[in-house]
Amino acid sequence: MKKFTLFTACACFLLLAACSSETPQPATKKAEEKPAEPVTGQRALYQMYTAARGWSADIQPLRMNSILLQEVKAEPGKAAAWEVTFTSQRLSKARNYTYSVIEAQGNLHKGVFAGLDQGWSGPSRTNKPFLMAAVKIDTDAAYQTALKKGADYDKKNPGKPITFVLEKTDKYPDPAWRVVWGESVGTSNFSVYVDASTGEYLETMR
Repeated sequence: MKKFTLFTACACFLLLAACSSETPQPATKKAEEKPAEPVTGQRALYQMYTAARGWSADIQPLRMNSILLQEVKAEPGKAAAWEVTFTSQRLSKARNYTYSVIEAQGNLHKGVFAGLDQGWSGPSRTNKPFLMAAVKIDTDAAYQTALKKGADYDKKNPGKPITFVLEKTDKYPDPAWRVVWGESVGTSNFSVYVDASTGEYLETMR
């Protein structure tokens, strides 16, 4: 019995020694998160449209604009956040939705976020809802078209932020992207309209 006990103790000792001699495995490093990247307007619009159909099946976009965020590096034809107003003729209401690639100030949440209902009396001459199918041209392509017309202005104002507005008015047959050199239409002195259905240049505003 004593010999058996001694043998068992020795075996355990050798086993522990072997385990302790093994090189400890390094801890697996957690994969670093990829920095948030801006997205095109059409991609953001479809994300918000998909979510908004749960509010009302007859929704149509009325107006959409990009939102600049300092936390996300800008890229031509893209933005870190977007906001759209959808209308429902059946409900006689409108509702704003946002899409952001990060959580940010101004009540911006990552992904799609719905605002509150508002009353809507119907289309006007300067602002009409339009079909989603009419938006065939994305903002990166619209930007390249606008840049051809605004090359001189762009060279004279390097680094100026670019913002986008999508709307339908009586002025043009299709909804149009307004490519704005500046943080908003109100503070800009140069912008270019591009047809959102055909991609054609429409007009330069100064």
